[in-house]
Amino acid sequence: MRETGAIAGVSVAHADATVDEIEAAGGDGVRATVSDLLAREGVEEAFAVQTCNRSEAYVVTDRTVDGNTALSTFAPDVRGGAVRRLDHEESLEHLMRVASGLESLVLGEDQIIGQLREAYEESKSAGGIGPVLKDAVTKALHVGERARTETSINEGVVSLGSAAVRLAASEIDLTDGSAVVVGAGEMGTLAARALDDTPVSDIVVANRTVPHAEFVAEEVDTPAEAVSLADLPAVIPDADLVVTATGSPDLVVHPSYVDAAGRVVCIDIAQPRDVDPAAGAREGVTVYDIDDLEDVTQRTRESRAAEAREVESIIDDELDRILEAYKRKRADDAISAMYAGADRVKARELDRAMSKLEAQGDLTDEQRETVADLADALVGQLLAAPTRSLRDAAGEDDWETIRTALRLFDPDFTPTAGEGVESDAPDAGVGAPDAVPDSVAEELDD
Repeated sequence: MRETGAIAGVSVAHADATVDEIEAAGGDGVRATVSDLLAREGVEEAFAVQTCNRSEAYVVTDRTVDGNTALSTFAPDVRGGAVRRLDHEESLEHLMRVASGLESLVLGEDQIIGQLREAYEESKSAGGIGPVLKDAVTKALHVGERARTETSINEGVVSLGSAAVRLAASEIDLTDGSAVVVGAGEMGTLAARALDDTPVSDIVVANRTVPHAEFVAEEVDTPAEAVSLADLPAVIPDADLVVTATGSPDLVVHPSYVDAAGRVVCIDIAQPRDVDPAAGAREGVTVYDIDDLEDVTQRTRESRAAEAREVESIIDDELDRILEAYKRKRADDAISAMYAGADRVKARELDRAMSKLEAQGDLTDEQRETVADLADALVGQLLAAPTRSLRDAAGEDDWETIRTALRLFDPDFTPTAGEGVESDAPDAGVGAPDAVPDSVAEELDD
């Protein structure tokens, strides 16, 4: 897999999109999305993220324009205003912000780190992760960890689960109430723990796999019971609060389940949604989704404004570092081609010189080594300055100079017709030219 390329990204997230739009953009899941993108012309790497708050995709192509083309049909059924398109630098920064929790509905929440790691592994298993995206996602995760260890962005953080409980507490009196948590994953567990800090009298945890529900029930001190999803029609009518957080692709709570209920609040934090919106039409039934949690999470965001600024400073620093590294590496192909060409000339001329010297008398091994060392030194000295110039050109986004060098030194470099010099420049590269002598590399690093 090539170690050069430009990242292009597209994001459908809670800041601009509704729950339904995020769900629509998610398609058939991470692996299916990655496989579909890899099948598109020019795509060498692909990465997708899908959570209750966002559906995003990233590709690596030779040229930014090719990446934009590959992503042009992502989320075709979502209105344009809900779709944010990202170039290479924007993609890098956005991934860092996502990993840091700055783009989460609940500012600073921790769950996104695990979600990104899971998305990375799924994308990798689908064959989508190469050197460019590996560096980008790894850097984002590193920044996310720095944000949480070096600032207090997640101190006293509320998850979507706890935000749902807060919303419920503002709507109904939970004292001696009965709560049902649907789903035994991370979000369901967090919701159960949040309920454990309220005056509810009992908690029912429902899950497709009952042992998983039993594990969550054992996590709380409030009397709790584990049941199957098939038991929901029996337990929901007795509940005051229902919090749903499954990963099911289908609706889990149907309107008929609340027909016999009295006053009940259903808060759906799943993506795709768990609760049929029609359930909200029943008398006494109120259905909330993720969009309705904005007021609760906004208070958290305001209280963490100072910490967010510290995190943004970390992101600025790390972004500068990775961009500088990418820019310095843009010239690697040209530098490698330059040294490869020089090595071919050197080998030819060494053979010619050795033949002439041998004709004048036998050479000792020491003499042969001296001549070879002289040739290596000449190549290193002559190419050190051009190497440095190519690195500088990359840092200054002078792709024309790099393309010129490729044309001069790489006989296999044949740019396609109509390629522009500036707009078609790859935005990043990864790797280092193996052909550069150590002595030159050391000099360049000084």
